[in-house]
Amino acid sequence: MFEQQPEDLRFYVQQLATEALQKSEPSAWFEVLYTEAKGDTAKIPWAKLAPHPYLQDWLTIRQPFASGQKALVIGCGLGDDAETLAEQGFEVTAFDISPTAIAWCKQRFPDSTVSYVVADLLAIYPQWHQAFDFVFECRNIQALPLNVRSWVISSVTSVVALGGTLLLITRVRDTEAEPSGPPWPLSDSELAQFESLGLQQVEKLEFLESEFNVKQVRIEYQRHK
Repeated sequence: MFEQQPEDLRFYVQQLATEALQKSEPSAWFEVLYTEAKGDTAKIPWAKLAPHPYLQDWLTIRQPFASGQKALVIGCGLGDDAETLAEQGFEVTAFDISPTAIAWCKQRFPDSTVSYVVADLLAIYPQWHQAFDFVFECRNIQALPLNVRSWVISSVTSVVALGGTLLLITRVRDTEAEPSGPPWPLSDSELAQFESLGLQQVEKLEFLESEFNVKQVRIEYQRHK
């Protein structure tokens, strides 16, 4: 994961994100990173070319799934999580703000059933409102600064259908004080916004990532109203 990357790569990513924030374009740096990688997955810190292990674990516990349920993968990167959901029988839409990332997905998986699209979490498509039975959000919120956090949380929540599930994986922090970043871990009050927007927490799993002991959570939410 990010903490396990070479220090120079972590510094470069943080520099890109900081520059984008200074220009009031908090998500613009993703396309820069993917473009400058020039097809080298080693230059994408979250590209493991495998599904996230805590998504895979959740799917293994919950399967089988009803065929044809609609799933959305937020900030899909190079597509491994989306492909895993498709293998489970979901009708998957996966989006990223980076056109280069989406083109990369299509190149990696030319025969995929996944619908890969370019989209912006800060300008979510109206037709996606409460349209998905399963939504996977992994570390995208934490990559965006606190001044857009409520906006982003609202966007993520808005796409979950009535009776649907949101699976969230993110760093968390133990204080409400603004953290240094990026990334910017989520606080308890920020996590509480999901429930204030109509979701109900079903399960919460805490875990530590790597030798850096970065606290993370996997939370399953459902929409009941």
